[in-house]
Amino acid sequence: MVDAPGPLVGLRVVDAATLVAGPMVATMLGEFGAEVVKVEQPGSGDPLRTWGPTKDDIGLVWKSVSRNKRCVTLDLRQHDGQEVFHQLLDVTDVLVVGNRPSALLRWGLDYESVHRRHPQLVMLHLSGYGRGGPASDRPGFGTLAEAMSGFAQVTGQPDGPPTLPPFMLADGVAAQAATWAVMMALYHRDLRGGTGQLVDVNLVEPLARLIESSTLAFDQLGTVAGRVGNHLAASAPRNAYLTADGKWLAISSASANIVVRVFRCIGRDDLAEDADYVDPVRRQARGTEIDAMVAEWIAERTLDEVMEVFLDADVAAAPVYDAQQLLDDEHLRSRGTFPRFDDPDLGPVRVQAPLAQLSETPGRIDHLGQHLGAENDAVYGGLLGLAPDRIATLRAAGVI
Repeated sequence: MVDAPGPLVGLRVVDAATLVAGPMVATMLGEFGAEVVKVEQPGSGDPLRTWGPTKDDIGLVWKSVSRNKRCVTLDLRQHDGQEVFHQLLDVTDVLVVGNRPSALLRWGLDYESVHRRHPQLVMLHLSGYGRGGPASDRPGFGTLAEAMSGFAQVTGQPDGPPTLPPFMLADGVAAQAATWAVMMALYHRDLRGGTGQLVDVNLVEPLARLIESSTLAFDQLGTVAGRVGNHLAASAPRNAYLTADGKWLAISSASANIVVRVFRCIGRDDLAEDADYVDPVRRQARGTEIDAMVAEWIAERTLDEVMEVFLDADVAAAPVYDAQQLLDDEHLRSRGTFPRFDDPDLGPVRVQAPLAQLSETPGRIDHLGQHLGAENDAVYGGLLGLAPDRIATLRAAGVI
């Protein structure tokens, strides 16, 4: 990464959340210069350490999500742990938590208690269901949000079941929403002379916002969206198409110009002049027919042959990649999307770079996830100034 100070240098974040959604917010802030202290339960640590694919019992997702973080252990269930935590919050700008409200209340870490003691702190509570309402204290995970948001209802084949994604979709979408929400809270505090505040984000609502067309259609038209596979009548031809050599590509035809180009590519100049097939509204009635004729043309050619024709005609088409193809893509490699790092545990490893490329204050990755409690002495002794005998006592009592 470019060696330049990030725009958030001087900001300190305490990441006391687990798994993906909350910790990902801290990750993105840390990529742009914020100092992130990752607080984990002594002994076990964040469950993300062993979640998903592992190498030598080390979670690969953990290594990436915990980049740039200073890892410490602290038992928030113990009184001494809570007091040390408040000392840490005294020198912190942003706190990220994901526990149920009842757990935070037991530990004296509910927002009202935290705000009284640390009025300038921005506290992000990224939970399954958010504050208020009867579901607030239920266990919530991304899978449940993907179901409740309506995503699963509209995903999959028409004759198949609702389909859940095989990756952390709701967590990632919520993390993106929560990151800009935290930045707005900091803007209010630092540029508007305000105080700290609570940022309340759940896993359901950010994903539901992306598919708001479903709720709008029901509210105004009384229609309930169903599953249509990869087909989208308003954008036909729009699908994943199988080529003669057993590969797949996708086409998006959101504009009439693209539709005309596709028709000309497949030898149907007559349709390129027919408003019934080109006009966005009138085309919807012929979506299945259009998809079928495009699929037939593609099925007679290899992926390379189809892509050569489409790219020459400026058609919006792309191959369906697997992980290897994504890593090897020439365009993404030229952008430095997957830089390689020498990790002390994994050896050479490629992780995805920060999502946004800022020309003057770019994000950076200094290191990947650390060992459990790797910076206990540096944070508790150096940052908080605790005496060595106090740290030893806390360690002996299992507080750190």
